[in-house]
Amino acid sequence: MGDLYAYSIDTMLRNQSASGAYIASPAFSQYGYCWLRDGSFTAYAMDRAGRYDSTKAFLRWVNRTIQQHAYKVDAVLKKDLSELGENDYLHCRYTVDGAEVEELWTNFQLDGYGTWLWAVAEHTKMVGDDALLRELLPGIALTLRYLVHLWQRPNYDLWEEHLDKVHTSTLAALYGGMRALLDLPAPELDPFRPLMAALAREIKNFVLENCVSDGHLVKYIGTDAVDASLVSVCTPYRLLDPSDPVMVATIEKIERDLVHDGGTHRYMLDTYYGGGEWTLLSAWLGWYFAEVGNSERAREYLQWVARQADEKDDLPEQATGHLLFPERYAEWEKLWGQVAKPLVWSHAMYLLLGIVLGETGSQVETETLHDKERK
Repeated sequence: MGDLYAYSIDTMLRNQSASGAYIASPAFSQYGYCWLRDGSFTAYAMDRAGRYDSTKAFLRWVNRTIQQHAYKVDAVLKKDLSELGENDYLHCRYTVDGAEVEELWTNFQLDGYGTWLWAVAEHTKMVGDDALLRELLPGIALTLRYLVHLWQRPNYDLWEEHLDKVHTSTLAALYGGMRALLDLPAPELDPFRPLMAALAREIKNFVLENCVSDGHLVKYIGTDAVDASLVSVCTPYRLLDPSDPVMVATIEKIERDLVHDGGTHRYMLDTYYGGGEWTLLSAWLGWYFAEVGNSERAREYLQWVARQADEKDDLPEQATGHLLFPERYAEWEKLWGQVAKPLVWSHAMYLLLGIVLGETGSQVETETLHDKERK
């Protein structure tokens, strides 16, 4: 195995289209598109690695794509919610040119749009690129109009499941986007501040009133179960602080119920490819522990993720050594082939955790394999 940090940057760059879109996984039949959620985390990791031009290209791609489909936002706002069909909503994934994918998919997902707002704000804060922020204002405005109208409506979660539920992690993503933009002093955002502040307060109050059971957050309203994605409620979306007792209890339950020797399952009833351990989730938990000052625990998660890389340093979507439902693996392999690898989001989260822990050396300065090939 070579330098997994440099290879992760290289993987993200190799899978970024000239349009700015990041392909989720180049070798998996269903993942040859760009998701706003995956792409936003990848863009943030690239920012943290000093690859600002890559992030800018992605943010611009989302802005163009949202404007390209602005007619859907207008249509949604005009219709009664009971009249809306699956294809009336903005999609969760697009081709690299920003077109909708024609095949049937679980497209009504709101979290990617909140995550894009968060990524825009984090890039602006990190780089101070007010000119880019002004350029992105049309997409920001459309996104806010869309989310204000739909934020309480049940929709698919980030795992693209449970359309009939209101998901805590989705609400956190929407809150996180609003909160991050509100933190920016940019006067360009002043017309939107009252709306964003009101919506952020409403979402936070709603979560605290409806998404907590027995002292911990829940996967969705109506269950007592946790989902590993709940770490996002604090890291990075900050609906709760990492030290908040509800957040601490949630992390403890996630580790107790879903973590096995450093590998992290999505949720207890997960049957997708047998319900393996997701590399990006272990990195995400490590990110939380790094934020609360537990570097030792964070490093354990980082090391587990690194051990999942194959001989080429490709990281998979999930490891299959500890399956919750091993009898369900074969049906997915028959349908779509082997587990997605490389998954760009997995490489992004590994890189991000390494940077947070300061374990990449002078990685910002590293010339990647991709750079060498282009010379």
